[in-house]
Amino acid sequence: MPRHREALEGLADALEFAARWPTGYNFYGGSGELTHVLPYAVLRERAQSTARRLNSLGLPRCARVAIIADTTPLFHCFFFACQYAGLIPVPLPAALQMGGGDAYAGQIRRMMRSCGASVAIAPEGFLDLLNQAAQGLRLAFVGGEADFAALPEADAPLRPLRGEEPAYLQYTSGSTRFPRGVEMSQSAVLANLREIVDVGVKITGQDRMASWLPFYHDMGLVGFVLVPLMPAVSVDYLSPRTFAMRPRLWLKLISDNKGTVSSSPPSGYGLCAARLRLSDQERYDLSHWRVACVGAERINPRLLERFSQVLAPIGFNPKAFVACYGMAECGLAVSFAPLNQGVDVDPVDQELVSTTGKAQPVSAPASADKDVLRLVDCGAVLPSYEFRICDENGREIPERCCGHIHVRGPSVMRGYFNDPEATAEVLDASGWLDTGDIGYRRGRRLVVTARSRDVIIINGRNIWPQDLEHLAETAPGVRTGTTTAFEVTLPDGEPMVVLVIEAKRAGEDLPKRIESLVRAHFGISCHVDIVPPRTLPRTSSGKLSRITACKGFLARTEWDEECRPAPLSEPSLGARLSIA
Repeated sequence: MPRHREALEGLADALEFAARWPTGYNFYGGSGELTHVLPYAVLRERAQSTARRLNSLGLPRCARVAIIADTTPLFHCFFFACQYAGLIPVPLPAALQMGGGDAYAGQIRRMMRSCGASVAIAPEGFLDLLNQAAQGLRLAFVGGEADFAALPEADAPLRPLRGEEPAYLQYTSGSTRFPRGVEMSQSAVLANLREIVDVGVKITGQDRMASWLPFYHDMGLVGFVLVPLMPAVSVDYLSPRTFAMRPRLWLKLISDNKGTVSSSPPSGYGLCAARLRLSDQERYDLSHWRVACVGAERINPRLLERFSQVLAPIGFNPKAFVACYGMAECGLAVSFAPLNQGVDVDPVDQELVSTTGKAQPVSAPASADKDVLRLVDCGAVLPSYEFRICDENGREIPERCCGHIHVRGPSVMRGYFNDPEATAEVLDASGWLDTGDIGYRRGRRLVVTARSRDVIIINGRNIWPQDLEHLAETAPGVRTGTTTAFEVTLPDGEPMVVLVIEAKRAGEDLPKRIESLVRAHFGISCHVDIVPPRTLPRTSSGKLSRITACKGFLARTEWDEECRPAPLSEPSLGARLSIA
């Protein structure tokens, strides 16, 4: 057993280290009740026993084990069993809202085929869908915990994964194509864990963590399954489904257990602020919450300001907000804002940044000023990383000029599993990773503005879809997190901006109001498409997927003789459009 955290060579070593303390993982149900307690020492014993059963299947070293990553102890047992058995765990989504059972099974099947899975495991509620997804695939084992328990334990000694061997495959939802499996080495993920704990969040043995984030997403897996091992602190879990239905339970969990560290995308904070009741102010105490990490492709400061206002009476300190930036291709984290300082908003000239890409600071006016873009500083890049901002030709550009964010360091992925072509698109021979994001630098501090693939280019201007979405959400009747913007190419070759908005009871004037807002603020025309609630597709991490929303818009749209959108009468007509 390793005596010091610095001596760890793999994630199995990290669990061995954590098992020396009486802490671990705690799982809570749909009513906030404690359902399972999994101390690190107990997990170690279960993982080793499970590893011996996996080894009885006679699999080659580094064979892939697909795990439906629902919020249950089963995931942790099999994930760490793979570490001990010399196998690669592959967390797969546990989200049925992705188009129904058949669509979900199809996605899982494609992922298992992509990674060449030899074993597939699921909790009870997902077994039928897993069996459906596995039909015709050559798997050594498919089933649930009860089926697996019938396997014998192999007598051979365990040989954990270490060093440059793989740690896991993480299917990223950030891809605009079919999700690709990020392959992280043991040394890479350990390097990222150390910097998150020691530099980014400064976690000590006195901390307690809480999360509702899914285990198949980098923030959930790395941030709240692996990070807690390093300081051996306890974690309290809600499932993403429970959070979506009862977001106040997240706050209750933090309050009841005196949680100190938790994270969410901005939409999660916005949902909590919208659902909190006045009566809750007497029940919750968030004064212990010292680090509230927030990460997204671009952070909306309005949601955080609203959260701070609503939760101030129950002890939430806005200085607890820590803006950060990262991605699965780097394990999790690339940068962190300073602790105990809250959100640092950089107000810049919106017209100048749209037309020239230069983020010229302006004096901070009211947030509604249409000439000012309020961008959140995501803090200093972690010490082990180099980073640069580059133009379209890969040349480094000066401070406060928007360009492509490139990073290099020990936490960067090995590549996309079995996909050298996709790897070569983003990772060069010298180790520089093109993150696919747009931003600018302020010294070693980073400001993220957009995904590069999402940027809308109209009349030579760069317009970020988030700006259009936030503007639309200021209209009466439009809720936060229910809009998505993208660009399409019309049949005559001209570009057009589209805003798709979910609304329950939208009057005929809502599209006109939003079109008018867009013209007034950006000087461009757009088409507004009103759809029923829960129409817009989301990624595995719960974010709206612009690329999938665009495909849905094209599939239900045809064009009249003047290239104006009209109700679709023949589905095939949608193919006449293309995604910009």
